[in-house]
Amino acid sequence: MVRLLYAVCGWMSLSIGVIGIFVPLLPTTPFILLASFCFSRSSTRLHTWLREHPIFGHLIHDWERYGVIRPRIKILAITAIAAALAYPIAFSSLAPAMRITLLAIAVSVATYIATRPSRPAQIEQSGKRLNPDAYEG
Repeated sequence: MVRLLYAVCGWMSLSIGVIGIFVPLLPTTPFILLASFCFSRSSTRLHTWLREHPIFGHLIHDWERYGVIRPRIKILAITAIAAALAYPIAFSSLAPAMRITLLAIAVSVATYIATRPSRPAQIEQSGKRLNPDAYEG
């Protein structure tokens, strides 16, 4: 039952991530990483399929193997967060406490994304340690 729940959450996350490709204010990367996590708990086949996917595979590979988020992806994610929350924080009729909460969440998430490494410290290829500049990021 737990594996089924993870599979359903994985498909939902993947669906939202795919929608995020076409909707500018909806980030893709966090949902794809969440889908990968869920699939890793539910189905080896689904997890492998997502890791080898031609569009999403590099995001998952970068995160799982090196713990990095590419600079372009960072910029897109932080921009999407700022764009999605700018109006509600600045112009909506939300209570001040809610505005502060939204701002705090946005700043926290943006800070987390910005502070993740952009390139792996070392790249292993055929057992050799390569220059980090060799990373195709």
